[in-house]
Amino acid sequence: MTTAVNVRPSVATRPLLLAGAVAGPLFLVVVLIQAYTRDGFDPARHPLSSLALGPMGWVQVANFIACGLLGLAGAVGLHRALGGWGPVLVGGGGAGLLVAGLFRTDPVNGYPAGAADTVTWHGTVHSMGPAVAGLTGLVAFVVFARRFARRQERGWLAWTVVAPVAVLAADVAAFAAGDFRLLVVAQAVATAWTTTLYGKMLR
Repeated sequence: MTTAVNVRPSVATRPLLLAGAVAGPLFLVVVLIQAYTRDGFDPARHPLSSLALGPMGWVQVANFIACGLLGLAGAVGLHRALGGWGPVLVGGGGAGLLVAGLFRTDPVNGYPAGAADTVTWHGTVHSMGPAVAGLTGLVAFVVFARRFARRQERGWLAWTVVAPVAVLAADVAAFAAGDFRLLVVAQAVATAWTTTLYGKMLR
């Protein structure tokens, strides 16, 4: 899998790249505001997907869908500018958010208050969204690391190697400690890498 050499994005491509740059930070900001203001929600015990449940759940559903669409638009912009498999894999993050928004998760660990833990078909489909996004994201790191290595962009190569190591470390720590906040840390690292990549393309 290879990715073509950088070219300056066209006027039509720049808005798509900007959409991709906005998607990740916007998603995290909306999630964090909800996580620390929603009654009964404990960021350590409840996954961020649980924010899509309850009376205010529509906010997180809208966040999933809007940021998923922005992420897909950004991937289209990357593909126009670079070609290859890298942008397609980056688009997996947007697709994962869309799946998470279209299929509601199941109650877990007593959230929303009074809801029993259940397993439904739509909850199962929902869980596939983050899984696909995570897998395609890790492969994207490999593809772009090879690209930066070929172009001898040492700074970007180092960042593209360090980021997935940090993501995996936070993921493992989250499951070992049973603390969902560490999954948000992992997502923040991945978002930082993706956003800086879009910033690089927009320069």
